[in-house]
Order: sequence, then structure tokens, then C-alpha cells
Amino acid sequence: MPIVVITGATGGMGSEATRAKAREGCRVIMACNDLKKAEELRAKILEEQPDADLVPMYLELTSLASIQQFVGQLKGMQIDALFCNAGVKAHRFTTTEEGVELDYATNYMGNRRLADLMVPIMKPGGCVVFMVSVSIKVGHVDLNWKECDKRHFGQVSTYANSKLALTYYAIALARKHPELHINVADPGIVNTDMITMGRWYDPLADIFFRPFIKTPKQGVYAGLQAMNTQVTMKYFVGKKIKDMPKKLLESPLVDQLWEQGV
Repeated sequence: MPIVVITGATGGMGSEATRAKAREGCRVIMACNDLKKAEELRAKILEEQPDADLVPMYLELTSLASIQQFVGQLKGMQIDALFCNAGVKAHRFTTTEEGVELDYATNYMGNRRLADLMVPIMKPGGCVVFMVSVSIKVGHVDLNWKECDKRHFGQVSTYANSKLALTYYAIALARKHPELHINVADPGIVNTDMITMGRWYDPLADIFFRPFIKTPKQGVYAGLQAMNTQVTMKYFVGKKIKDMPKKLLESPLVDQLWEQGV
């Protein structure tokens, strides 16, 4: 039975990914920071599919100790796929216990630490998929990303920058591990809590904007497609498989961020 790890498994797209992989006959490790919510989702899916093999496990991406403990519990398993779906978009400047801005700490640092530790226990020919964002087109990241402070924080820009850093990491990881299929997926604009801005106009957006954007099931399609592929270093968006943008492949930040580490 294939074993798939899905982070953010209780979110809008994460729950849809969990359902989809369970239907395919996979054992799904539901990695999330709210086990009560995970158990509720597990029970709901089991009502729909009694033979689903779902294993909720605690994971907090902003904590290195949590990541190490999580991966330690997977030792001895041969992991077929890692879907790095979890992410945040902070409403205001917030730092973690390590003093790192929350978007960077979760979307880039946490996912990178997780993948670094997961790759050695993955089955040859397995896949790693990183959920990125259409916003990376306007993102900018440099080697001073850890110095992001309140003056340099932007609700959209910092999120975009953290996802761009993750994309650079995905490219480097794919080059270092040709035995794996490593790709990124762009869900587009999806009707999840992620698009809530925490502003006065949110109720208006709910009325006039949300009905016209993708559902979580539609948004996660690109990620599911990427988990069932034999290609590598590709950019999955919607139902299309694109080459990684040349400007990203040729950016010196691919190697510089890799060497910098986290």
C-alpha cells in the first residue's frame, strides 16, 4: 500500500487531497497541528469510505523539534509521496519563537526542514510536491529574508516572497535528488481561509469574489496531478504541466539559498 504524507491535511485543499489519495488506496498520513480537527475529518471520510487508511499525526511547521519528532515517527516506513500543502498568510507581522516572520517560517523554512528530513526515508521514484502560489510572479526574495521586520512586512508581498523562496528550494532539491520526482503546484486563487485578509472589506469579498473563484477540490487538482507523475522539476497549474520558468531556473538564488540553509 502506497504511503502518502499530506501536510495541512485538515485545510480546504488538504482535506480534498486526503479524500482523493484515500480513494486511490493509499495510506494517508494526515500531518496537521490540530489533532482534534484531524480526527473529525478522519471520522467523516470513514463514513464515506469505510476502508480508508488514515493516520492523523501532529506536525507544527514552525517548530524544528516538532518536525524532527514527526519524521522520527515515520522511520522504518517507505514513503511514496510527500505533499507539502500546508501554508499560512499572516494578517499582520508576527514572529515565531525562533524570531522569524511567520510566513517565511512556515511556507519556506518549515517546508524546507521537513523535506530535508523526509527525503532520506522516501522510496526511490517517490515524489515531493510543494504547493506554491500564483503570487510568486510578483515575489522578491534575497538572502536577508530572516531579517524581515514590521517595516518590510506586507500581507501579500511577504507571502509571495516566502512562496518564491520555496520554489527556489524545490528546484535545488530536484537537482540534488534525481532519483525522486520533485515538482511544484500552483492552485490559483481558491476559496479557502487563505484569501481572508482580516480587513473591513472581507464580507464584501465573500459576496462578490468568493463565488467566482476555484473550490478547494478544483484548487488541489494540480497538486494531485503532480503526485501522480513521473516527471520532475515541472510547474503544475490547473490541468497543465509547464516547464519551470527559465528565469527561476537560472536565478543564482537557487544555489545561494541552498548553501545558506535554514
